[in-house]
Amino acid sequence: MEPVRRQQLIDATIASVGELGLQGTTINSISKKAGLSSGIISHYFGGKQGLIEATVRHLLSSLKQSLLAQVDESTLPEQRLMYIIEANFALVQQRADTTRTWLSFWAQSMHDAELHRLQNVNSKRLTSNLAFSFKQLLPKEHATQAAQLSAAMIDGLWLRAVLSQSNKDQFNHSEQLAEQYVKSLIQQYGA
Repeated sequence: MEPVRRQQLIDATIASVGELGLQGTTINSISKKAGLSSGIISHYFGGKQGLIEATVRHLLSSLKQSLLAQVDESTLPEQRLMYIIEANFALVQQRADTTRTWLSFWAQSMHDAELHRLQNVNSKRLTSNLAFSFKQLLPKEHATQAAQLSAAMIDGLWLRAVLSQSNKDQFNHSEQLAEQYVKSLIQQYGA
C-alpha cells in the first residue's frame, strides 16, 4: 500500500498547490484532498517539505519518462530534439494544477535550497539532453550554445503560454515555435 499512498499524497499535493498555491497548501489541505490522515504525510515524507520535494521529483520524473517513452537508440538526432520539445509541451505539462505547481516550485526554489537544487537538475537535464543531439548535428563549438538557446526558448514559450492562461491551441502553437526555432539553429549552424 505504501506506493499507492505515496502517489495519492503526491497527486493531492499537486491538486492543493494548483488550487491554493504553495504557501496556502497545508498538511491538512493535502490530507483532505487525499482522503488520508495528516499523520501519514509525516510517516511517509517527514512533513510537508519532504512531500513538496517528492512532488517536484515526481513532476521531473514524469517529464523524463515522457521523453524516454519516445526515444530509442535508433532515434535520429533531429527527431530526438523534437521529442524533447514535445515532452516539455505534453498534455500533462499543460494541466492547470501541474502548471501552477511548476510555477509555485520555480518561485519557491529561489528561497529553498533543496528546491533550488532540483531546479538546477531540471535545467541541466534539459540542456544536456538538447546538447546530446545537437552535438550530432552541429560543430562542437555551436552545439552547446544551441542547446542553451533552445532550453531558454522552450522554457520561455511554455512560461508565456501558462502565464497567458492559454488554451491547448496556444500550447500547440508554442510547441511549433520551439520546433521551428530548433530547426533554424540546425540550418544556421549545421555542418
